[in-house]
Amino acid sequence: MGGMQDGSKRNARVPSTGVPADGATTMGGAAVAPRRRRLRTFGAVGAAFLAGVVIGPVIAVPTIQAWAQDGGRAETYRLLNLFGDVFERIRAEYVEPVTDRDVIENAINGMLQGLDPHSSYMNPRSFRDMQVQTRGEFGGLGIEVTQENGYVKVISPIDETPAARAGVRPGDIITHLNGQSTLGLTLQEAVEQMRGERGTQLRLTIRREGERNPIELSITRDVIRPQVARFRLEGNDIAYVRLSAFNEQTEAALRRAISTMRQQAGGNLRGVVLDLRNNPGGLLDQAVQVADDFLDQGEIVSTRARRPEDAQRWNARQGDIAQGLPMVVLINSGSASASEIVAGALQDHRRAVIMGVKSFGKGSVQTVMPIQGQGAIRLTTARYYTPSGRSIQATGIEPDIEVLAARPDPNAPPRDREADLRRALRNDGERGQRPQQAAPPPPPPLNVPQSVIDRVMRVPAEGAPAFDAARPETDHQLQQAVQFLRNLAAAPGQPQRRAQR
Repeated sequence: MGGMQDGSKRNARVPSTGVPADGATTMGGAAVAPRRRRLRTFGAVGAAFLAGVVIGPVIAVPTIQAWAQDGGRAETYRLLNLFGDVFERIRAEYVEPVTDRDVIENAINGMLQGLDPHSSYMNPRSFRDMQVQTRGEFGGLGIEVTQENGYVKVISPIDETPAARAGVRPGDIITHLNGQSTLGLTLQEAVEQMRGERGTQLRLTIRREGERNPIELSITRDVIRPQVARFRLEGNDIAYVRLSAFNEQTEAALRRAISTMRQQAGGNLRGVVLDLRNNPGGLLDQAVQVADDFLDQGEIVSTRARRPEDAQRWNARQGDIAQGLPMVVLINSGSASASEIVAGALQDHRRAVIMGVKSFGKGSVQTVMPIQGQGAIRLTTARYYTPSGRSIQATGIEPDIEVLAARPDPNAPPRDREADLRRALRNDGERGQRPQQAAPPPPPPLNVPQSVIDRVMRVPAEGAPAFDAARPETDHQLQQAVQFLRNLAAAPGQPQRRAQR
């Protein structure tokens, strides 16, 4: 099973390559050898690389020899020979015995992670875990993580999971797992350690902004079945839906939520709040379907790859499950990827008012490419763009109305976003890759009375209670969204008209 995550093609691209016949049996030999031995070992190591990452026809030995003679490609051959020499030296002289699989997998991981923060190798176990997770069920703690300065950083805990109940917060740095430092672990290795059998415990050591001392949390692993769509009526007139992730269950859960609340409200609905805060993303097809649920026509998202012929575009079909009710989409710095696809599409079509703070800015596509019998690689293959042609990569979605969750703290450092990650792709507009094209236009102006916009409180009042997830009245951004929709419904004339593209 292959596909795209965070903007992903569901059709796998499976490599089909051949290997040099004379190198296939040299992997198990001694590490220090004469020159001929090193060359034969290189044949096997080079074959491992070709079988893992090259997409193309079968390569025979004469083809490789001719290829090595061809100008700049000869340098590639010499570099692969260097890899073979280093591989032999590790096998022969490293302080402890290591398996060939571990060394090769570490090399592949380093090759992919050296490209950007989102490309990686998944061994067979990790690949199976990823497939289970996209189906909406997996075992572990329930957190989305990335890597920063060698440590594991929490993007967002998943609602109603052991991590969320234990108090893990976005931005937490996990420095130790069961007393062992995460420094030096790959992100995949750290994730594997956090997963495990239901009922087993894991001790996390966390460094948190504003806390002088490390925080120790003991969390019991569980089968994670996140409720991807939580919903309720706010005052019997505003439908509130929070999407926590984009897996295979998301769009169906959204439809059930809207249908249920419409029945509960009995025809009294004035608007819809779609909460995408701290939603780290997921499957592209689900993001497209969620946006399509609220649009009748027009482009939803497009992707542009290295080759122009690989560009793709997705369009909306007739049918709006909210039946034209005014909408607010809530975003924050934890809203990433698929969340940004939805927010960007609804913003460009003026189907919704975007409220909150600027999103994370992950506008890249990861394609999952299975390798037969060897897991898969997750490779960044394209950037995605909103209907107006905006690239979100490293910039994010700017809200139409900025509303802070808490009063600003001048001593608090800003939350990291995609642009702050090491080796993050830059926005292609910044690099001048499309000089022949004009800059994409900004979203159309809000078709909302200024008096309604002016009544939005951008910052919580001084002395306002701290946010408590169990008490919606303490959620300043949500309360402003609800009041905005009520004020809009009460304003003279039509509450909100859609811009056509």
